[in-house]
Amino acid sequence: MEKSNVTTEIAEKLQSVLVKGSLLLAEPMSKHTTFKIGGPADYFVMPAAAEEVSGALKIAKAYNLPITIVGNGSNMLVLDKGIRGLVLNFSSAMAEIRMQGDTIIAGAGALLKDVSHFAAEKSLLGMEFAVGIPGSIGGAVFMNAGAYEGDTSGVVSAVTAVCPSGDIQRFTKENLAFSYRHSCFQDNGCLICEVELKLEQGTKSFIRGKMDDFTTRRESKQPLEMPSAGSTFKRPPGHFAGTLIEQAGLKGLRVGGAEVSRKHAGFVVNAGGATAEDVLNLIKKVQELVYEHAGVRLEPEVRIIGDK
Repeated sequence: MEKSNVTTEIAEKLQSVLVKGSLLLAEPMSKHTTFKIGGPADYFVMPAAAEEVSGALKIAKAYNLPITIVGNGSNMLVLDKGIRGLVLNFSSAMAEIRMQGDTIIAGAGALLKDVSHFAAEKSLLGMEFAVGIPGSIGGAVFMNAGAYEGDTSGVVSAVTAVCPSGDIQRFTKENLAFSYRHSCFQDNGCLICEVELKLEQGTKSFIRGKMDDFTTRRESKQPLEMPSAGSTFKRPPGHFAGTLIEQAGLKGLRVGGAEVSRKHAGFVVNAGGATAEDVLNLIKKVQELVYEHAGVRLEPEVRIIGDK
């Protein structure tokens, strides 16, 4: 990245609104994605509160900076030239999990596995499905993430977000527009800061049993030992993407350092030194070959962001 993408003036303005958060300049995104791929982000901001998010957004608006949101970096492919403008990283600085009455309140950066374990400790039923999803609760709401016949829409009761104007708003469940891998936040530009979860009372042993079962199933089937962005393709109606890819004989298909996992064909993995370009070319090849073999068009589930 050329130095001209970052200015001292903007950096100082951003630093002034980060009371507890922090700012990194020209930060390699390969350090912040589960794929271990991605060029530099101009202004990489790790806010610690909704008020800091609001302040950073107002500065971005004043300077016409594009805005990108990153949770724990799963379910995304950052392109090789990186991301221009402001990258807001909701991670450990916004990861508090607490009880408020009978509701769990989780910061957007809280990892799903941590929220699941917190709920289990409180004998609350409903978050077991998420124990193995490699993402944050904010990202899960944004994508309406799901697994093992459960999804985020089934447990979220409200969300606090910062909207493009910089205003902090609370969205109740009926305003979240959940559908398959979709929420209103994909359309309205508001940034998820805090999530409220309404769960049912259960027994700790039953909840832990379900979580252990899901964890065992996931570890036996998914290529967790290699960097990836999770499931690469959306589930096509009436099919499973991984099954279609396997039936087309594409396990182990490789472009550069990117490979269709030999363990689970629904995953593209970084087999060593993969670039974003390698991944994109492999995705395109898989789409073409699956369509030739089965007449089904696969759509990427992974978010593709940044500059080529």
